[in-house]
Amino acid sequence: MQERLGIAGSGAIACGLAVTAARSGDVLLWARSDMSAERARTTVCKTCAKLTDEVLDPDRVRIVTELEALGEATFLVEAVVEHHGSKAAVLDELASHAAPDTVFATTTSSLSIAELAKATGHPDRFVGFHVFNPVTRMQLVELAFPEEANSHTRQRARALCDALGKTAVEVPDVPGFVVNRLLFPYLFSAVELRTQSGMSVEDIDSCMTLGAGMPMGPLALLDFVGLDVSMAIGEAIGAQVPQELIDLVDDGALGRKTRRGFYTYD
Repeated sequence: MQERLGIAGSGAIACGLAVTAARSGDVLLWARSDMSAERARTTVCKTCAKLTDEVLDPDRVRIVTELEALGEATFLVEAVVEHHGSKAAVLDELASHAAPDTVFATTTSSLSIAELAKATGHPDRFVGFHVFNPVTRMQLVELAFPEEANSHTRQRARALCDALGKTAVEVPDVPGFVVNRLLFPYLFSAVELRTQSGMSVEDIDSCMTLGAGMPMGPLALLDFVGLDVSMAIGEAIGAQVPQELIDLVDDGALGRKTRRGFYTYD
């Protein structure tokens, strides 16, 4: 990997991307606090241990708590919470520490790339770099560029995808890009069907896994993504978010990460 990758964030996407990149080079990962750093270290170690095709030293991911430490990187990826203000603030600070030729990226799944690019002051060196969870297994990266992005930025973004073993598809800068724009209306329709019909979550998911060949049922997938994240994506793409999903989020049932959503997890 020619780039020195720096990742701002410590959640599932950030850690999954860090482990994926560590297969071909050292990676810097920023966490907001010592507690977040410890959780990220645990996640990185567990993710490395789950790899079946290779043995990967988790120490190839260096975790830091000072954002300025990411100034060493040549390709900076913002991967914090899916909220414009939070992402813009991190991107703005990253830009203050970055070298003049650094490429900036965001893993947003639904927010405007053009607007986030403004936060860096360098839209010519900006890219939407939407990876999918679990990053170590999912092959697609949706690349969304602002109009100002130059050819060198585009080449470097595609080269990084190649180095990560991913397939890059350039998508338009529209809410939800391609995958989420098509996926979430389907997922939400499953929730509405459950509300209208009284069917169990298990039966709805079985219909789609056994009848349509889906690897995961729609309600299980919503739990996997996170119901709060799913609601935010739905709002961003202008979809009608089902009331049952809103009620679960209000109740703190966010899916797998809280061990309770449409399913209950032991």
